[in-house]
Amino acid sequence: MTNHREGVSRRAVLAAGISAAGMLAMPSILRAQDKSLKIGVYGGYFKKSFDEHIFPEFTKASGIAVESIAEPTGEAWLVQLEQAAKAGQAPADVSMMSQTSTLKGQSTELWTPLDIAKIKNGGDLLERFVNKYPDGRVAGIGAVAWYITLVTNTNVYKEPPTSWAALWDPANTDKLGLLALVSNSFLLEVTAKTFFGGTNALDTEEGQIKAFEKLAEVKPNVRLWYRDEAQFEQALKSGEIPMGQYYHDVTGLAAADGQPVRSTFPKEGGIQDSGNWVLSRASKKVEEAHVFIDYMSQPSIQGLMSRKVGTAPTLKKEVLDLTPEEFAAVSSEIEPIIPRYDLYTTKADWLNQKWTEMIVG
Repeated sequence: MTNHREGVSRRAVLAAGISAAGMLAMPSILRAQDKSLKIGVYGGYFKKSFDEHIFPEFTKASGIAVESIAEPTGEAWLVQLEQAAKAGQAPADVSMMSQTSTLKGQSTELWTPLDIAKIKNGGDLLERFVNKYPDGRVAGIGAVAWYITLVTNTNVYKEPPTSWAALWDPANTDKLGLLALVSNSFLLEVTAKTFFGGTNALDTEEGQIKAFEKLAEVKPNVRLWYRDEAQFEQALKSGEIPMGQYYHDVTGLAAADGQPVRSTFPKEGGIQDSGNWVLSRASKKVEEAHVFIDYMSQPSIQGLMSRKVGTAPTLKKEVLDLTPEEFAAVSSEIEPIIPRYDLYTTKADWLNQKWTEMIVG
């Protein structure tokens, strides 16, 4: 499953990297030369940017050397960490992990619980960015977040749509590009929020079937169920597929580049997806991991990531140093649609089967 943010990992803009300006000095808790941390991050430009700008500054501030590991996509990394932990090994101490994989790892106690008291800004994290075990222990802390929004070609649509309901509008027959998987499009959640009062409509199988039936009504409007982001992005820019769902940050970059595209946060909210920092139970680097997560959760670092990488901050808006324009470029004040990650861990096979039968089949 690849809902771990392919967009961020592939985005060429990251080649420009993150400027180290404005980095906060870290208290020098750990100065010993032998302090080190292996950190798994999504590959490609994402890793490159961390390697060039984030990790060296962290090392300078903390004295902890970083060895970064490019994670394979989807759940392959979860499986590797799981198997290694059984043998008492940690291919990485800390990893960036999708919400669904974080939940799956919980089921085998793969994650060492984190002490939120050791994260200075722990109290400023939005509640959804503190991933907890059923008994309340902290399994993961939000690392990065991003939005999927309603995007349109401005030559074709002079006025922006205001609601996700536009996807169902008969005026948009054969005009949409939508993500191809139940587990990365989050269109069941969009359907539930738009027509059934919220994502809790998906609590029962009956509610899920209703959402599938309603979502099936968009099929005449869909030109492309896409797996390849670049393919849809090109078609959106050219106007060939003038509406759909896409990443807010990438669309904003294309618009800034003069392309006739816009990203809209519908009144029901954009879809917010995210990844966590998690600590393998086989890791001995518990203290260093907390120092790293504390560093990454500072408002200045979160702001820097928003400016340079285009990720949405995991902290409350009021503690950030982002201007209103900078905040709007990566996020929104409209309450987001949060994916029902629990369903993708407990009912994945059934959901995939229904999705194939009723939506993309």
